[in-house]
Amino acid sequence: MKTHRLLFDVGNTTVSVGLAALAQPDAVTVWHLPSTGPTTPDAFGLALHGLLQVAGVSRERLASALACSVAPSFDGILRQACATFLQTSVRFVHQEVPIPMENRYQRPLEVGADRLMAAWAACRFFPAMSHLVVDFGTATTLDCVRGNAYLGGLICPGVLSSARALSSQTAKLPQIDLDLKSDTVAPGRSTKESLSQGLVFGFASMIDGLVDKLTPVVQGELPEAPLVVAAGGLAGAIAPHAARIQQVRPALILEGLALLAQDVC
Repeated sequence: MKTHRLLFDVGNTTVSVGLAALAQPDAVTVWHLPSTGPTTPDAFGLALHGLLQVAGVSRERLASALACSVAPSFDGILRQACATFLQTSVRFVHQEVPIPMENRYQRPLEVGADRLMAAWAACRFFPAMSHLVVDFGTATTLDCVRGNAYLGGLICPGVLSSARALSSQTAKLPQIDLDLKSDTVAPGRSTKESLSQGLVFGFASMIDGLVDKLTPVVQGELPEAPLVVAAGGLAGAIAPHAARIQQVRPALILEGLALLAQDVC
């Protein structure tokens, strides 16, 4: 009997793996595995098999697998791992499974599958006339949606990639902690505190400023301002300090894949 579905959000540094019960697709169990380094289909397949064992789900109970990927070099590894170790084929959104949203990019296939998937999922989970979707991943993206139309967006540096860039160019930087003790910005009294506050409050202020600039463009003649939704692994660290963010859904892409899979898989 088929009871569960595997979901994959393949980024440039991390693969987020989701397991959703067919009877309850909005409750997704999430794990994170690296997508960089010397990863092979066997190593990744064994890791997936181990995750399923932890969850108490045998491969015979998997109905299907759906993936969203922005790392083409990893797609073959994922396909082979699932086929060999789980006897499950993987379908990819955007290329093999269309995302049911009007795409107004000049070249529609250029927009990352993750950005389009997050935009569609935000519309499904948070009904509104328009949306601004902020994804805190390897890059920080802001995507604009009006009705069921994806309008485009912005791509900015990511929080961790910015931290790594600082570390690679600066000697003796301490490890950065994004879990701040206060909601109020104040002058840092150590290098670590200065870096942490600079990153968290700096990115929060960047998001607030860009949302203010994008809102009239996205809103147009609509009576309501766009709903601002935050996604991605670092959403929980940055969103509390960004006044414009209204909803936080860190696993938005995986949860959106679970909804889409109900219709296509």
